[in-house]
Amino acid sequence: MGQLYEVKFMSKLYRKWFFPFVLPAVAVFLIVVLIPFVIGIFYSFTGWRGSFFLGPNGRTTNPFEAFLGLKNYIAAFKQESFRSAFFFSVKFTVLAVIAVNVVALAQALLVNAIGKAVGIFRATFFLPNLLGGLSLGFIWLFIFNNIFTKVLFGKEGLIPIKFLTYMTDKDPNKLLFAILIMAVWQMSGYMMIIYTTGLANISDDYYEAASIDGANAFQKFFKITIPMLMPSFTIVFFLVLSRCFMLLDQNIALTNNAPQGYRMLAAQVLKVTSDTNGNYGIAQAEAVIFFLVIAAISITQTVILKGKEVEMQ
Repeated sequence: MGQLYEVKFMSKLYRKWFFPFVLPAVAVFLIVVLIPFVIGIFYSFTGWRGSFFLGPNGRTTNPFEAFLGLKNYIAAFKQESFRSAFFFSVKFTVLAVIAVNVVALAQALLVNAIGKAVGIFRATFFLPNLLGGLSLGFIWLFIFNNIFTKVLFGKEGLIPIKFLTYMTDKDPNKLLFAILIMAVWQMSGYMMIIYTTGLANISDDYYEAASIDGANAFQKFFKITIPMLMPSFTIVFFLVLSRCFMLLDQNIALTNNAPQGYRMLAAQVLKVTSDTNGNYGIAQAEAVIFFLVIAAISITQTVILKGKEVEMQ
């Protein structure tokens, strides 16, 4: 009876104080996130210049007089810088999804097979994920410019072969692999945790039955491990996909403020105002397009994961 009374009392207390405690968080979300987001979408259809609007009839302070319809979106897709940033992001994301999954799965299998000191290896692999984007970018900028170029693969280094000199020999493809190496180093440890959890949920009975039937290690891996890890693979796939599209700080740090031709999509949205002489309307249109891409990825992830949950039930 005492426990039942306590549960009822706490439930009544939560209902009483729920809205007073939630209201400040809701107010902050509305003021900082939702309202500016809606205003930003509206501004993407206008000739917004930051401090004024430029419409068909000239300069004005009334946004409705500067309404341009879809002209900003059309102008965004006509920009060479936006198209190159978009396809640069797509190429990087495709490579990153493959590389991060392979490395993370290899780390999970390694950690799962060690047995002893598993926590140390998990923490070591996971540690790069805790670094901030700018600090991570500057760390790898130092590694590429000094360790790779001058020490290991420079003319005065141990091996007289230039491997990666993207800052001295500008090349988007070299930059692409530079960001890829950094992204794999950062993300693989976090994704390893997901794969480790998936491996822990696979019963040893499957492997014992396969051994009795004479299956070798490769057959066990491709016939048991991979199919049983598909829910984990789905989670990792969409996490890497969304995080790679949103990559910003690392790109800016590695490329010295991301000049045109070396930008990811997020950096392009940040830099477009300088390319268009302060046309914030086009910048906002590109930001909305960027949001729609991320939203599509997130919604697809949610739908697929819910489908997996239904199948497992």
